[in-house]
Amino acid sequence: MTFALVPIDREPPPVGAVLLTGIPGSGKSTVAAALATRLPRAAHVEVDGLQQMIVSGGRWPTPEPDAEADRQIFLRARNACLLADSFAAAGFVPVLDDVVVRRAHLDFYRATLHTRPLHLIVLSPTPTTTHHRNQTRAKTLTTDWSPLDRALRTELAGEGTWIDNGTQTVDETVDAVLGCLGGGAGAGGA
Repeated sequence: MTFALVPIDREPPPVGAVLLTGIPGSGKSTVAAALATRLPRAAHVEVDGLQQMIVSGGRWPTPEPDAEADRQIFLRARNACLLADSFAAAGFVPVLDDVVVRRAHLDFYRATLHTRPLHLIVLSPTPTTTHHRNQTRAKTLTTDWSPLDRALRTELAGEGTWIDNGTQTVDETVDAVLGCLGGGAGAGGA
């Protein structure tokens, strides 16, 4: 067997990237993974996974002010954008999932991610639904993150496409996302 260098990037790259957001328990990671399987060529960029790569000195967000945790939120977003742009250049639609509830965080993604268009999908079940999901899933969260819902609805009002997936199955939510994407982000075999 011989190994030869082959071109990694493709021309033209697929159309767009998808950023799925919502508060913890909204279904971001589950929907992003399922969406990526439904697109012809896609990669799931789970931003929490990038945070987990920090093996020493990592700081997860907390409800209390923490400048280092805030810095790491932007570090992982930058790394997610680098990875997403690399996948897009190689012909894969990047499907990112991250808790983006502040305007500055969304603006950072828009400035840092070069793949266009950026399709923002906001999963918006009620805080009661997300709290219940957080208590019943394998990845149990001890912090009640439902207050982030107010920040999300205030700071990102009018941005992207909002889907209340509180009573939907994962497949129904993915269908709704694909409907919002239309022919963009590699939907329909592009």
